[in-house]
Amino acid sequence: MEELAKVTKGKLINKNIDLPVPLSLSLDSRKIIDTTGTIFFAIKSSHHDGNKFIEGLYAKGVRNFVTTDKNISTKKLPLANIILVNNTVHALQLFAAYHRAFFKKLTVIGITGSNGKTIVKEWLNQLLEENFSIVRSPKSYNSQIGVPLSVLNINKSHNLAIFEAGISQPGEMNRLEKIIKPSIGLLTNIGNAHDEGFENRTEKINEKLQLFVHAKQLVCCADDEKIMKVILAFQSKINAKNKALELFTWGKSGHNKLQVLAINKSKSHTKIKAIYKDENVSISIPFADEASIENAINCWCVLLLLNKSDEQIRKKFEFLYPIAMRLELKQGINHCTIINDSYSNDLHSLEIALNFLEQQKQHKKHTVILSDILQSGKHPHELYKEVAKLFKHRKIDRLIGIGTDIFSMQMEFSFLKEKRFFKNVDEFLLSFNHLNFQDETVLIKGARSFSFEEISHKLEQKAHQTVLSINLNAIVHNLKQYKSLLRPGTKIMAMVKAFSYGSGGFEIASVLEYNKVDYLAVAYADEGVELRKAGITLPVMVMNAEPSTFESIVNYNLEPEIFSFNILNEFGNFLKSSGINYYPVHIKIDTGMHRLGFTSEDIDALNDMLKGNSLIKVVSVFTHLVAAENVKEDEFTLQQSKIFKNCCERIEDTLGYKFIKHISNTAGITRHPHLQMDMVRLGIGLYGIDGNKKMQQRLKNVTTLTTTVAQIKKVKAGDTVGYGRNARLQKDSTIATVRIGYADGYPRSVGNGIGKMMLHGKMLPVVGNVCMDMTMLDITELEAAKEGDEVIVFGESLPLNLLAAWSQTIPYEIMTGISQRVKRVYFEE
Repeated sequence: MEELAKVTKGKLINKNIDLPVPLSLSLDSRKIIDTTGTIFFAIKSSHHDGNKFIEGLYAKGVRNFVTTDKNISTKKLPLANIILVNNTVHALQLFAAYHRAFFKKLTVIGITGSNGKTIVKEWLNQLLEENFSIVRSPKSYNSQIGVPLSVLNINKSHNLAIFEAGISQPGEMNRLEKIIKPSIGLLTNIGNAHDEGFENRTEKINEKLQLFVHAKQLVCCADDEKIMKVILAFQSKINAKNKALELFTWGKSGHNKLQVLAINKSKSHTKIKAIYKDENVSISIPFADEASIENAINCWCVLLLLNKSDEQIRKKFEFLYPIAMRLELKQGINHCTIINDSYSNDLHSLEIALNFLEQQKQHKKHTVILSDILQSGKHPHELYKEVAKLFKHRKIDRLIGIGTDIFSMQMEFSFLKEKRFFKNVDEFLLSFNHLNFQDETVLIKGARSFSFEEISHKLEQKAHQTVLSINLNAIVHNLKQYKSLLRPGTKIMAMVKAFSYGSGGFEIASVLEYNKVDYLAVAYADEGVELRKAGITLPVMVMNAEPSTFESIVNYNLEPEIFSFNILNEFGNFLKSSGINYYPVHIKIDTGMHRLGFTSEDIDALNDMLKGNSLIKVVSVFTHLVAAENVKEDEFTLQQSKIFKNCCERIEDTLGYKFIKHISNTAGITRHPHLQMDMVRLGIGLYGIDGNKKMQQRLKNVTTLTTTVAQIKKVKAGDTVGYGRNARLQKDSTIATVRIGYADGYPRSVGNGIGKMMLHGKMLPVVGNVCMDMTMLDITELEAAKEGDEVIVFGESLPLNLLAAWSQTIPYEIMTGISQRVKRVYFEE
């Protein structure tokens, strides 16, 4: 620990020489498995303080801590090793750089750019895994915290490392370069991402190039003259310091190391012809989109740098497969929930997937289907002891192992009551009907070579090809953006009413609970009951409490909104007859919405009913802002707040105790920080929508609605398309019928050319009236479209706001109108 204190520029303020050397590191108090063998880095940010969890972790057996808390009580932690540092993130980075220095001969590929980093990293792993023992960034671990965690995974068995690095403002890449120290650099491309963090594009390019200050070679595309000018200036500056940075450029010009001569696309394949060292070379890839072509050429250059032969390269690229860069949560057969994570199968990604499984509380039983872990660099005995250790510290009820290695190591899992092992997928499929998957959460975790797609297909509930994909990482990101606007101590009530604005119920609530929101709010009691049945334990406010639901509210520990004298009376009578006292309730004040709630004139009568009332306990009083997003109504918003504060004071004087006060919705958080009070109610902003343009730029898209092409046909000029014959074609056209209609929630109002969908990156107009189950698109300008192709209805590239504008409505209506027959898929990237 003395050495770690020295490395992190910290001070060892408490020492226990009897403790073993910690072998693992954690930043998340919820994910610690081996308490005695873990060192906890207490990360502190504007709205999170890991130091608060130290005493609780100590009580659970953790004995090694890195902290910034100068007031930490060593008397309460007498047996702990405690290192005091100025900044825990910087300490983590210093530790990772120290670890990296032990592997000076390791070939390290460092990747940065605006897009494509993770795909290129994963494709390089595919292309090189047979020739190298590779360590790489898990998923998209490319941040100031993700990079050091990635680098700390290097061990003696590795002879190649592939790490990605992402930045959002000046000064960040210098820290990451000291940790990664790449010998080969790769710049994927420069796009618009994070432009807001830099004065101009040149500053952003120069910041990204800082990753390569000690690299020997840099792969980049030379077709953009402006970008290339910055790169050449950077190279000149580096080489002036007696360092040798060689550029490995590719592009159309004959001056490039790899001159691209032709890119020939078919519907699903692309052949790329080039010249390298005066020889004609080529690769074929099973993709036809521009991004994949660019990513493939970047990978090609790296393989050439590593002296792979033309024949080896061609064979590798022919079998390049798409990267499913996300862990997906789907509905399964027999009331099961399926977690499909076939993105990668190594120890670190397995731990991430098990953590996600542990968050799922909708079923009591948890099952893991696990393949052999390949290319780990460890002996099977050592490897599966570590896997078993991961399982021991989690609630895993059943393991199904598939593969010869895990089959031979099954004795390591003797502690599990339920377990079955198969040598291959075919054996598993033959026994599928006898495995009785029923009312459980099933994690599918398999190496790509095991082709677990068939297992996933068997377990997933068969559904309509129109899918609403929900990005759980984006929800967490958006939550953090709003948290950053709040004063310390301000609570968050997350709105999950209306099926979480159409995005899902317990799936969203589970993520919010895990990320420490304080309250949830639903519209009706049955929504709250479903959350409780799924294992959600957070306090839940029911905004439309009805007398017929009082029993369910109490039985499931839900908290009703009291908005009228009638509801107050009826709920009080119910509590009295049930023998219940001090039940938590929320009082609604009407300050101008004129929908539900007690008016200012009602407060005296309300106080008469509350005074001395032992049946209920007022936990919060709140109101709704009418037009918080509208600058023209700011005076009215201010008036609402004055009325609300006056009502709260009067109620508080009567009750004699304090309660939570909340007035701000999403727009209020963004535009009226002075109205944060004790708690805010975060709704549509969680799902990536904010009327404030600056705030909208900070948010990530959460939902993507896609469908597929059912049929493509040629229709002659003069013919009509759809019901009513409203769309008469002016020329011979190609029409695609897609599998979505107004019964799925696609607005009928956007028919006849008003609305558009996206196919192969192009916006294509709706032709004719939107039907109940189908919509027609004019795809005449597309050449490569085929039946079965994915069509984007809304998402990152076609914003929901745009569809709402075409429909002359608001995003809320579109989101909540997505039919339940549309399949929901939840994913983590």
